[in-house]
Amino acid sequence: MHSSAVFLIEFGCLILGLGLLGRLAGRLRFSPIPLYLLAGLAFGKGGLLPLGSSEDFVAVGAEIGVILLLLMLGLEYTASDLVTNLRTHYPAGIVDAVLNALPGAVLALLLGWGPVAAVVLAGVTWVSSSGVIAKVLGDLGRLGNRETPTILSILVLEDLSMAVYLPIVTALLVGAGWAAGSITLAIALGAAALVLVLAVRYGRHISRFVSSDDPEKLLLVVLGLTLVIAGLAQRLQVSAAVGAFLVGIALSGEVAEGAHSLLSPLRDLFAAVFFVFFGLNTDPATIPPVLLPALTLATVTTLTKIATGYWAARRAGIGRKGRWRAGGTLVARGEFSIVIAGLAVTAGIEPSLGPLATAYVLILVLLGPITARYTEPLATRMLVRRRRTPTPAAVDAAPAPPYETIDSQDTVDHA
Repeated sequence: MHSSAVFLIEFGCLILGLGLLGRLAGRLRFSPIPLYLLAGLAFGKGGLLPLGSSEDFVAVGAEIGVILLLLMLGLEYTASDLVTNLRTHYPAGIVDAVLNALPGAVLALLLGWGPVAAVVLAGVTWVSSSGVIAKVLGDLGRLGNRETPTILSILVLEDLSMAVYLPIVTALLVGAGWAAGSITLAIALGAAALVLVLAVRYGRHISRFVSSDDPEKLLLVVLGLTLVIAGLAQRLQVSAAVGAFLVGIALSGEVAEGAHSLLSPLRDLFAAVFFVFFGLNTDPATIPPVLLPALTLATVTTLTKIATGYWAARRAGIGRKGRWRAGGTLVARGEFSIVIAGLAVTAGIEPSLGPLATAYVLILVLLGPITARYTEPLATRMLVRRRRTPTPAAVDAAPAPPYETIDSQDTVDHA
């Protein structure tokens, strides 16, 4: 009785606190993720008031949070959309992976953490936050901008790449050899390909089987099916997150829309618990020693993400201003970075990896909305100033035009 009462009080205070933090973030118009991470740091190991009775339940809730995050991402894309993006935008995906994964891998090797930690940190720095970026695009009124499809295409390619990357990381973390790792990767690729084929050819039949006019039945069937597939995927060492993502892709049409609206509150609840749980397992005292590497890594990967977005938008024929907006919008990191780091923390490969990832995500989840808003105005102002300032060799030449010529692609920014 006493332990049950303590659990209810602890968990109730935790959920209440998360709700208040989310409300505060909404008023300040930025992502609540850093506040959730800070709450975990405050109530975890070495924090102000460590949790006791509810920690095991929070761990289970965190695992469900990861599954729901990936399921909801899968529901946002159809199989045909993914195939189209792969065919059209794969060069941008390759540039994105090389420019943004390489700094994380290099830093891990320079710190002497070894190749496995290098692969993990490469994933942490590679993947942008779909949730934060979607919110920023909505807040800034840019959903109808010409560069927005390019941004979304890069995010789709990153999400789809996780179906390959996560099984590799899982195999490396459990110490599987080349043979076992190759089998795991082959299973993951085969499962992803099979789901895409089934979704393209038989998506309507799958959705019809899951569909129900009763919201309660639809919620139970979709959630139960997702948990079963996620469990089977984890049993095969493919990653529960990948299984949930593939379930989301397989559902389409009205079923996907209905499931999305029904599961959104659950996703928000358990995702918040997941971020708190990651903070709970990070000792605040371990963050100051890795703060300088985190700041350095954040600076470098901010520049590489801006370069990625600029290059991809230029390739898509977007004007100069749209290119800068695309680059600045892609800077934010969040849920996937924490998911990847969480796998490494659970495996215990490198004690400093979790604190470094926490500090890195905290920096970029706060910086992301700022770069999305101000990268283009700052770049335009610097360009205009450079054009107005004559060089010594051009003192006697004709003066530069007083204003920058507006690109034809930028004349229609909003739908």
